[in-house]
Amino acid sequence: MKILVVGGGAREHAICWKLKQSSMVDKIYCAPGNGGILQVAECINIGVDNLEGLAEFAVSENINLTVIGPEVPLVMGLTDILEEKGIKTFGPCSKGARLEGSKSYSKEFMQKYGIPSAMYRSCTSLEEAKAALNNFTVPLVVKADGLAAGKGVIICQTKEEAEKAIDGIMNDRQFGDAGDTVVIEEFLEGIEASLLCFVDGKTIIPMESARDYKRARDNDRGLNTGGMGCFSPNSIYTDELRKYISENILKTTLKGLKTENIDFRGVLFIGLMVRGNKAKVLEYNTRFGDPETEVVLPRLESDLAHIMLKCTEGSLKEEDLQWKEEKCVTVVLTSGGYPEYYEKGKEIAGLDNLDDDVIVFHGGTRAESGKIITDGGRVLAVTAMGKTTEEAREKVYKNIPKIHFEKMEYRTDIAK
Repeated sequence: MKILVVGGGAREHAICWKLKQSSMVDKIYCAPGNGGILQVAECINIGVDNLEGLAEFAVSENINLTVIGPEVPLVMGLTDILEEKGIKTFGPCSKGARLEGSKSYSKEFMQKYGIPSAMYRSCTSLEEAKAALNNFTVPLVVKADGLAAGKGVIICQTKEEAEKAIDGIMNDRQFGDAGDTVVIEEFLEGIEASLLCFVDGKTIIPMESARDYKRARDNDRGLNTGGMGCFSPNSIYTDELRKYISENILKTTLKGLKTENIDFRGVLFIGLMVRGNKAKVLEYNTRFGDPETEVVLPRLESDLAHIMLKCTEGSLKEEDLQWKEEKCVTVVLTSGGYPEYYEKGKEIAGLDNLDDDVIVFHGGTRAESGKIITDGGRVLAVTAMGKTTEEAREKVYKNIPKIHFEKMEYRTDIAK
């Protein structure tokens, strides 16, 4: 079987790495890939937003399965184009991807189908948004409606901060067209949990739980990022909580998808805020999370290619998913200054000196003249397994000092 993976981050590296272990897979292509993915797949220089180029490549190479990693091509409709050409695709159609592509649509969906989530207001003008603040107490959350690379969510401690956030999104266009509409939400307190689910159009089957860390600095300080680290499983995920989520979130979400005639085949990521044995939905993503993928896929015992094919065929069963008992931790190494201004082009040293049981998934890297060079904000995800979360964590932090690039930064409290 020949597989095309679309994307070029640590998530796609983890997907390619896991697919490489499948006896069903003969060849993996990745577009555009990165300096680490080169080790497990043939990288093709086609951008994720070049839908026609990707479709032409998939047809010309007789690709059996395309796996779409990032949200942008999903929202743009790559799945729709590929399936029109008869290529099996793991990733929802544009109608399904709208659950991530529009936060206001996502909130309407949750409200319509009784899915527990934060109170909200959706606003299409500056005046409406600022007036809506009177309906909320602080702290509150201001979100750009569209895709903003994981950075369009601002937690505001005062009304003045909220007004400034609205000005930044709608007036200053910090996130471009993603800020045409803003969503204002009540601030939910509790512990965050990430739940990735395989969906085959008929059923929704959760993977093992995880918890990621969004803030740039230790002790959950600093700006929101795409994710600074993660661990799996999440210890707060009790049997009682699992049952609550199954009944009140998974089943109601599946009912909503079916009622809206959304033929969703791929991964539905559900961001949760947990209090006690209940949870509310913070957001939907319509693809593998990053860095959640880097801790969930190493714990998957089953054949990922087999699971993905069954999702596209509508035949996935719970018994298709088998998990390792080992725990997993990943810590993201970033370019100095991320998520704001940062420099690229720094040589990375030390990757050959790590312990054999440490996996490094490449995010923002490129290969150049036999060297690995930084090429993004989140550069590497240093990952390890262990009998306990503490053991996995120790392995990661023991190996990070062996890696060097100018102005390298990371959090020291992941999974602490």
